[in-house]
Amino acid sequence: MSEAKIYLLRHGEIDTSYVGRFVGQTDLSLSVAGEFQARLWERELSAVPLKKIYCSDLMRSKDTAGIISGSRKLDIQISPQLREINLGEWEGLQIGYVKIHFAEEWRMRGMDMEKYRPPRGESFSDLASRVLPVFNCIANNAKGNVLVIGHAGVNRIILCHLLGMPFANLLTICQDYGRMNIIELKDGSLRLKAMNILPAEGNLSSFS
Repeated sequence: MSEAKIYLLRHGEIDTSYVGRFVGQTDLSLSVAGEFQARLWERELSAVPLKKIYCSDLMRSKDTAGIISGSRKLDIQISPQLREINLGEWEGLQIGYVKIHFAEEWRMRGMDMEKYRPPRGESFSDLASRVLPVFNCIANNAKGNVLVIGHAGVNRIILCHLLGMPFANLLTICQDYGRMNIIELKDGSLRLKAMNILPAEGNLSSFS
């Protein structure tokens, strides 16, 4: 495998009215701030020879991909397997509401963060089983630099995998809106070089 990089980005910000709510596969578009974040990355990545962009089929991921592709009109591959975790009956609910009205389920989640499934939803273990085969396929077939636009849960699963961390600890990994992780592919191995960075934190050549 030739040397390359995977740029793993969380999509831009969504409607702030969903702050404090469970947002998994609820299909929301970018906010104005989220569009601005994507444009910042379009400019920051303009000097990076990207071969392809991968994103989920949720609007916030697709729209981020479209903005970053910009005038370069890069090949965008949409993968439903890269969707955020399915939170079932908790989708769109305020976290405080879930703690009260799903008290027993909330307790069970705290006891087994990796394998607990919300009613009609997925566990983080389920998410890993869906996301990691796609990520490994992307890495194994990369012929150059690629951009993957994921979600908080999706990116955390990938980063836990790279760092050898238990999925039960994935919420300790910070993945803010519009933040980038840089993964190096060299001699068939993957190495995390940067995590949760802003475009303003310097040019990407510092991670070459």
